[in-house]
Amino acid sequence: MPKANRRAFLKAVGTVSATGVAAAVSPSADAAAAQQPSRTPPVALPAPSGYTFFTAPEAAFVEAAADRFIPADELTQSGSALGIATFVDRQLAGAWGSGDRMYMQGPWPKGSSSQGYQSPMTPAQFIRAGIAATNAYCRTTFQKEFDRLTVAQQVDVLRGLEQGTIALQSVPAKEYFDLLLNAVMEGFFADPIYGGNKDKASWKMIGFPGVIAVYAEHIKNYRNKRYDGAPTSIADLS
Repeated sequence: MPKANRRAFLKAVGTVSATGVAAAVSPSADAAAAQQPSRTPPVALPAPSGYTFFTAPEAAFVEAAADRFIPADELTQSGSALGIATFVDRQLAGAWGSGDRMYMQGPWPKGSSSQGYQSPMTPAQFIRAGIAATNAYCRTTFQKEFDRLTVAQQVDVLRGLEQGTIALQSVPAKEYFDLLLNAVMEGFFADPIYGGNKDKASWKMIGFPGVIAVYAEHIKNYRNKRYDGAPTSIADLS
């Protein structure tokens, strides 16, 4: 997907719904996942830069992927500079990542695209397995991990995952791509208090006023024109 199209897509998504924080539209799972793993993510040393869930290689992968989904341009900084990986890390370390509100008892046949998340893995396990599998593919194909590839190579890998032309060993590639992209988009448009959208960059980009309900009073003033006030975060209310 060309850079301009990606940016236009993200901007359009934010215009429709700039408040979605952690309710990802989850993918269907592959029927090959025959056994339900433990719901507790494997213990791993955290990355040195303040991540709670990610290991250092995992953080490097998500930072690189976020920069491909949200490249720096005249509208915002890159995804990693905006804290997108921090947002994803916190979500995976929390209730959404552990599947606290998901039915996780099976059975696990392959579902349709309208059935939502269909996997014995929690989102945290799914993302972790996908990172490991994608890095394994990159090592086999390019002799280096995803974050060390050129930008063009990274785009090609992500496109292969999106189109399902790359086969991953442990998770279905397209479903993994969709889950990762959804998490990145949520981090881009969520309230900065959750770790992403640094300096309210995406809100400023789309003219979103923020969390204060009294903005309803300005509807008449800003009808059919861009909101030009400073957006307000949850953190600004304290």
